[in-house]
Amino acid sequence: MTEDPLRYDRLDYTPFPKSVTLARRRAQRLLTEWGQPELAPDTALLVSELGGNAVLHGCLRDRLFRVELALTEHAVRVSVSDPRGELLPSPRKAAPDEMFGRGLLIVGALSDRWGVTELTVGKLVWCELDVVRERVPVRNAERPAARWAS
Repeated sequence: MTEDPLRYDRLDYTPFPKSVTLARRRAQRLLTEWGQPELAPDTALLVSELGGNAVLHGCLRDRLFRVELALTEHAVRVSVSDPRGELLPSPRKAAPDEMFGRGLLIVGALSDRWGVTELTVGKLVWCELDVVRERVPVRNAERPAARWAS
């Protein structure tokens, strides 16, 4: 993202599952306050997936993870950084009976772009949602039935 943000938020969290819930709720609230309520649910889910990955795979004892949200004219960017730079994320296909392993597939399907930036200490996983989303055309079969006057 090369644009200057119109709105920006950053908060560090302790590496506990409860922190992911707090970050998700904060993202939902902020996007609504920032005038993008239609993007709030997807943004919250992306924060949850990336934050969950940070807690499960990226945190070290007594080290925090950071969630940043930036709103520009064209996109919302979610960034989550953690101290474990040697563990770079990559999508994988989880077995049907596995409880974990689908987070990055969700991020890839939901976001318009995502990636990883290696930091001096740790890594930053980011994704973006375009503010102007493409509208999916309604198929004829899904249109409401015409009403006929009698």
